[in-house]
Amino acid sequence: MTDALRTLLGQALEHAVAYREGLATGLARPLEDYHASRDGFSAPLPETGTDPGTIIDDLATRARPGLMPTPGPRFFAWVMGASDPVGVAADWLVSAWGQNAGYQSTSPAAAAMEEVAERWLLDLLDLPRDSGIGFSTGATLANGICLAAARTRTLLNAGWDPDADGLFGAPPVHVLIGADAHSSVFSSLQLIGFGRKRVITIDTDDQGRMLPAALEAASGGLSGPKIIIAQAGQINTGAFDPFAEIVAIGKAHDAWVHVDGAFGLWARATPKRRHLTAGIEGCDSWVTDGHKWLQAPYDCGFAIVRDRDALLGAMTQWSSYLPSVAQGDRVPSNYVPELSRRARGVPVYALIRAFGRSGIADLVEQHCGFAVRFADRLGAEPGIVVRNAVVINQLIVSFGTGDSAARKAATEAVIGAVQLDGTCFAAGASWRGEWVMRLSISSSATTAADIEISADAIIAAWRQVQSAGL
Repeated sequence: MTDALRTLLGQALEHAVAYREGLATGLARPLEDYHASRDGFSAPLPETGTDPGTIIDDLATRARPGLMPTPGPRFFAWVMGASDPVGVAADWLVSAWGQNAGYQSTSPAAAAMEEVAERWLLDLLDLPRDSGIGFSTGATLANGICLAAARTRTLLNAGWDPDADGLFGAPPVHVLIGADAHSSVFSSLQLIGFGRKRVITIDTDDQGRMLPAALEAASGGLSGPKIIIAQAGQINTGAFDPFAEIVAIGKAHDAWVHVDGAFGLWARATPKRRHLTAGIEGCDSWVTDGHKWLQAPYDCGFAIVRDRDALLGAMTQWSSYLPSVAQGDRVPSNYVPELSRRARGVPVYALIRAFGRSGIADLVEQHCGFAVRFADRLGAEPGIVVRNAVVINQLIVSFGTGDSAARKAATEAVIGAVQLDGTCFAAGASWRGEWVMRLSISSSATTAADIEISADAIIAAWRQVQSAGL
C-alpha cells in the first residue's frame, strides 16, 4: 500500500510540476476547446477497473490541452489568483488527510487551523474582531451566507423567526442594491428566497459607485426590514462605493449593510489602498475570495458577519448523532450550509503564514501598480481608449474611433486576435453601452516584464485589426 501510494502520488507530482513549469513559456490559452476535450474523454462506462497509474498518466495527458493557464503570468481575463505553490501543497495534504472538517471531533487539527485563520483574516482586513467567518466555496455562496444572516437578524428584529418559520407570511424585506452590482449577488438573493428581481435598484455614477443621494431617497419611503448591498471593487472598473455615507444612511434607516468585496476587500490589506474602503468597517457583513488575491487554490471564499449569533442562527444544524462541543468552542460547519466539508482553512492558514501581512500588502500593491502601467501603455496608443479610472487592479479598454457598432466590432476583433496569439489571455465585457476588453491583474506569477510583453501583444493585435480595415 505504501509503495503504491508513493508511486501514484509521485506520478501526479511529476505531471503537476511539468504543467506549472510550462506556464511561463506556453500559450496563455487552452490548446483545445470544450467539444474537443469532451470527445477526448468520452468513452463507454468501464466494465472493469483500470490500473491507477495508467489513469493518472492518461488523465494528465488528456486534460492538458484543455486546461486554461489560469495560474500563469499573463492570464488577465478574470480576477483569479495563481494557486500559489504553498497553498497547493497544503491543499494536497488536505486531500491526502481525507478529513471532514465540519467538527472539532472529526478533525481537531483542521478545526484549529480554521479558527486561527479566521482570527488572522479579521486582523489582515481590519474588520471587527468578534465577527464570524464561514469558509465557503467562493463569493457567490459567501454572499448567500451573509445575506441569510441578514435575513435572520432583520426579520427577528421585526418579530419573525425565518429560520424556524420560513418566509411564508413573513414581513417583506426591502433589498436596496447598486445598479452595477455583480451577478453573483442576484444569484445569492435567489438562493435565500428573496428573488433576483424583487430589489430596489440604486443609481450609480460613471464608475459604478452607488450614489448616496439616490440611496437616501429610496430608503426614506420604506418601512420594515431593510438590507443594503454595497460593493468593494466593481468588476469592470474596480470602483468602490462610498461606504461611510452608505453606513450612515443604513444606520439612520435601521438597515443591515452588506458588502460584496470578492476582490476589492483586499484593498484593506495595503496602507496605500486602504482609503478606498474608508468606513467599510461599519458595515454588518462582508464577502471576499481566497482564490483571488490570497492566491488560494480553488475553491475558497469567506463570508464575514459582524453578528456571529445571526450567522450561527442562519447556518447551524442539529441532530442527535452530531458531536457535542464545549460552550464557546467554534464549530466550523455552523458557519456554512455544509455539514460535510473540505478543510479550506488549511491552505488559507499556510498562505497567510507564507506571505505574512507585509507580503500580502506588497502583492496587492504590486498588482495595482501593474494595472496603472498597463493602462498607461495601452492608452498611449492611438485608437485605444481606457474607459475607467484605474484605482485598483482592473482596467477596461475599447478600440476604434467610429460609432458604437464599429468600436464593438473592432474590440471583439482585437480580443479574438489576442486570444489566438496566446501571448496573454483577455476577455470582453459590456460597460455603459461599450464592448470592452477587461484586464484583471491578480496572479502572483505576473511580473513587470509580463505586463510589457502583454501590452506589446495587445497593441500589435490592434494594429493588425486596423490594417484589416476594422
